[in-house]
Amino acid sequence: MLKKMLIAGGALALLSSLSIGVPFWSYAKCGFNSVSTAASDAMPLEWELKRARQMIHDLQPEIEANAHRIAREKVETARLAKQLDDTESRLAKSKSDIARLHDDLQQDSVVYAYGGRTYTSAQVKADLTNRAKRHQTRQATADKLRQMLSAREASLQAAQQQMDAMLNARRQLEVEVENLQARMSALRVAQTNSQLNLDDSRLAQTRDLLDEIATRIDVQEETLAVDVEYFGEIDLDQPTEADLDALVSSILNDDPSVEEEKLVSIQLD
Repeated sequence: MLKKMLIAGGALALLSSLSIGVPFWSYAKCGFNSVSTAASDAMPLEWELKRARQMIHDLQPEIEANAHRIAREKVETARLAKQLDDTESRLAKSKSDIARLHDDLQQDSVVYAYGGRTYTSAQVKADLTNRAKRHQTRQATADKLRQMLSAREASLQAAQQQMDAMLNARRQLEVEVENLQARMSALRVAQTNSQLNLDDSRLAQTRDLLDEIATRIDVQEETLAVDVEYFGEIDLDQPTEADLDALVSSILNDDPSVEEEKLVSIQLD
């Protein structure tokens, strides 16, 4: 599908450029960017996160190579520092010897004794001259070594800071990937819950139907109970067979107490 889109876009751009003179490459570039963006948006988030993890993992060889260069630079810097220390030690010894010869020559002696041997004043002066020249050369060497050491130490410090920044950046990327992973997982759970809400709606509709059926049954049962109670009360107010016999007897026997009781009963009703 993507290949067909690229071919169709290229053909359309070519026809447009031939017909109205519009530059072909501007259309081609725009079409390629649009297709690339659409293809990127169409990739699943899980795949993109996996690709991000792989890119972070691919940083390891570069980090290891930088660590190796830093380790080598540390060794070279330490060797240079030792060389400078040795040179400065020889400079200190040379300076002490020059000062001794110079002080001896100030005595204006004919001969001078050093290490069990004697030397003339001219020999001592010549030796002092040579020592002074070597000292100057060694001093220049020490100055160069000191400059080199300072530059290497600064370079090493910058490399270590860059290495620390790279490691911190990788850790930050790892944290961001984990954060995105958590957000995506929460998104997937929310999407699942959203789908389950459709089932909850159907269950609610079923519950409403059952409640409606139960309500109708309750109404009909209550209506039946009211009818039975109403007619039951009417039956209780009607005279019984015993009351009828008493009434007939009172009429036949002219019993005033029964008649009075009847009148009282009527008045109470």
